[in-house]
Amino acid sequence: MSHPTTGALSAELVADRLAEVRRRVAACGADTGAVEVVAVTKGHGVEAVTAALGAGLHAIGENYAEELVAKAADPSTVAARWHFLGAVQRRKVARLAKVVSCWQTVCRLVEGESIAERAPGAAVLVEVNLTGRPERNGVSLAEVPGLVGGLRALVLDVVGVMAIGVPGPPEDARPGFRRLAELARDLGLEQVSMGMSDDLEVAVQEGSTMIRIGRGLFGSRPTTAS
Repeated sequence: MSHPTTGALSAELVADRLAEVRRRVAACGADTGAVEVVAVTKGHGVEAVTAALGAGLHAIGENYAEELVAKAADPSTVAARWHFLGAVQRRKVARLAKVVSCWQTVCRLVEGESIAERAPGAAVLVEVNLTGRPERNGVSLAEVPGLVGGLRALVLDVVGVMAIGVPGPPEDARPGFRRLAELARDLGLEQVSMGMSDDLEVAVQEGSTMIRIGRGLFGSRPTTAS
């Protein structure tokens, strides 16, 4: 479902769209209370964050370190729990560690070492590359157990796994999502972050506990972040 860009994001508008997202989750036979919605505000201004907070969403996802730090510095966003969704760059960890509640994209032990140094015990998810394309961020399914063990040895709180579905029709993502959820269960990981605005039904049907929604809540991004 596509939403046009709006120049006046409000808590009421986001709440209406959130209700639609939750209706879609419920239509999959899932308990809406068991599937957390992370509001992805990439490319939108701080008003998207305040609108999400006003609609009752406190998990806020950002892909760019500079955007996250700037929005977190705004007094109106103090209630946000920030999820970092971008590639972890060690030189930026120090700034992010002060505000990030959950690191969703850890895919190398050295990234975990940087996080553990700056934020001992931080909550992290291991990002998995389900596409097989080497240019995509993430580890293979086979590498997940070893990385989870290494991150746990750093005394990080490895709460789950995260992945982006393969490009194409939503149904194409189903096999990868299914394998990822099965692996998470095998490893005793509670959180499975998969599914976005276009493929959330497939993700929820296959066991997602956390969906990352941007366009479905805020419309198309008004600007391109760099």
